[in-house]
Amino acid sequence: MKAIAYRYPLAINNPLSLEDVVLPAPVLQARDLLVRVKAISVNPVDTKVRSSTAPADGQLKVLGWDAVGIVEAVGTGVTKFKLGQRVYYAGSITRPGANSELHAVDERIVALAPNSLNDAQAAALPLTSITAYELLFERLSVAKNGGAGQTLLVIGGAGGVGSILIQLARQLTQLRIIATASRPETRQWCLDLGAHAVIDHAQALTVGLKAIGIDEVDMVASLTQTPQHYAQIIESLKPQGHLAVIDSMDGLDVMPLKAKSIALHWEMMFTRSMFETPDMDEQGKLLAEVAAMVDAGRIRTTANANFGSINAANLRRAHALIESGTAQGKLVLEGF
Repeated sequence: MKAIAYRYPLAINNPLSLEDVVLPAPVLQARDLLVRVKAISVNPVDTKVRSSTAPADGQLKVLGWDAVGIVEAVGTGVTKFKLGQRVYYAGSITRPGANSELHAVDERIVALAPNSLNDAQAAALPLTSITAYELLFERLSVAKNGGAGQTLLVIGGAGGVGSILIQLARQLTQLRIIATASRPETRQWCLDLGAHAVIDHAQALTVGLKAIGIDEVDMVASLTQTPQHYAQIIESLKPQGHLAVIDSMDGLDVMPLKAKSIALHWEMMFTRSMFETPDMDEQGKLLAEVAAMVDAGRIRTTANANFGSINAANLRRAHALIESGTAQGKLVLEGF
């Protein structure tokens, strides 16, 4: 099968940072689906793994944790899916990624793809939807249709996770949603997705919040550049507030959270699949719920740029844009 892989962590402008290769087809484990991949999307985790993780002994490593495709074969014990069904999923970081013609994935973290979206549009959704859903309802413990009278600040509202988090919070809760964005186009993007207001993260968060009449917020979803905003996040949160984080907090001291009794929540959407937790199938269930919301017209795809066919050159371009920190929504590729 065709695939895109790398051998060594290299800068993305190096032609060897991602290569077109030919690999054997995956061998299915129990509960696996073999999916013929039709479309993928690219996430910051792809760039972070590629630039920092050396495969063992120069072996080839395939990235990619968002896919849409057709079930071509099933492993032993599969009960949820049949041959020929069109599915979408994010996969597991402990297994080869989906930047390949054929991909093996555990059925418990898979759902039928939204009928109303094409392959590329649907491929934008899985990883970020799981991240946003778990962050909102499981880490921050907001109840469905709850949150009345409370405010959620979303730092990095126009990114992949922010773009779906805004929609889920607006559709499924009563939270007041304040997003951050620094450019006119990303500001409008957040408003179109359902943010009640947008402030500029290029200035102090407290200044932006006060300009719209808010002194403190109940919850912060810090989706990017947490170290840069950390002091301002603490100042912006109410006593006994909640901070949910998905990016790195390397070197940050948690002690400043103590005075306000601020709760810190980590969200990593790979946790369930990494440890095969007893509730691993919750990810398949929530993806099915997201697909139903899409087909009902309640939320929309976050795909914002199609980089063409799935090959190394196009993936290098996508990685470069994500590394620039200016990507809006999701970057998708389709077809080999």
